[in-house]
Parts: sequence; structure tokens; C-alpha cells
Amino acid sequence: MQEEITEELKNKIIEYLKTVSKAKNKEVARAIDADKHIVDKAIAELSKEGKIEYIYLGASFIKLKED
Repeated sequence: MQEEITEELKNKIIEYLKTVSKAKNKEVARAIDADKHIVDKAIAELSKEGKIEYIYLGASFIKLKED
């Protein structure tokens, strides 16, 4: 069964990112109790939608995009 990327999942990711300055994908998955594979896909969609951005500080992190 293929997991679906839902608006609820995306909202959970965004809500979590509001509580931190930056995070790794695996930290987000752990924090919202979701499978990392589906979280990776949801994060990619959120990035394409312009809601979050990737930052590179020796490793990849994500954060909410600042207006």
C-alpha cells in the first residue's frame, strides 16, 4: 500500500517547523511520528510550493521559508 501525502501531514510538518529554527528530515519524521520516506516526499512538495526551504550547513536541513 502506497502512503499518501495528505494536507494533514504537510500541516504537521509546518507546525513542527514553527517550533524550531531548522531540522533534518529524520528529526521531523520522528517528531510527528511518521515514516521518513513519506515525510521526505511531503517535504519535497512543500519546497516546490515555496512553503519551506532547504539550507546546507555541512548537512541538509529544512526550515520554514521567511516572507
